[in-house]
Amino acid sequence: MPHSYSNILTHIVFSTKNRRPFIDAALETRLFPYLGGIIRQLDGKLYLVNGAEDHVHLLTELPPMIAIAEVIGKIKGSSTYWIHQSFPEQAAFAWQRGYAAFSVSKSNVPAVARYIEGQKEHHKKQSFQDEFIELLRRHGIAINEKYLWT
Repeated sequence: MPHSYSNILTHIVFSTKNRRPFIDAALETRLFPYLGGIIRQLDGKLYLVNGAEDHVHLLTELPPMIAIAEVIGKIKGSSTYWIHQSFPEQAAFAWQRGYAAFSVSKSNVPAVARYIEGQKEHHKKQSFQDEFIELLRRHGIAINEKYLWT
């Protein structure tokens, strides 16, 4: 077959190191578009990004030739460098090591997008830790508490 086709939709979630509230309104306004730029440089598409002061959610379409771990490594590495350069007062900023990535069917994109759009309201009622555990359980992912927050 001369061409390959894919539609790899992924809901990605990751946190700031120790879930510190680094992402204020000023940073968010510039960070979220910057994350989209990184994904576009990797030949992906960002449908939506949102989050709270201690984590982000991204709904993406990723190219098949790059592993999800590599995508997230590039997103975290590039954005951390950019934050340190653009926001000197954020010298302590870092992302937590791990992440979660969930496959999303095309038919479920609107529901996942609504969920991501509602993050700020959602976190008035539920902590990131509780949300993250709930997402893992909902997707049938086994949780090892020893490594969950490292």
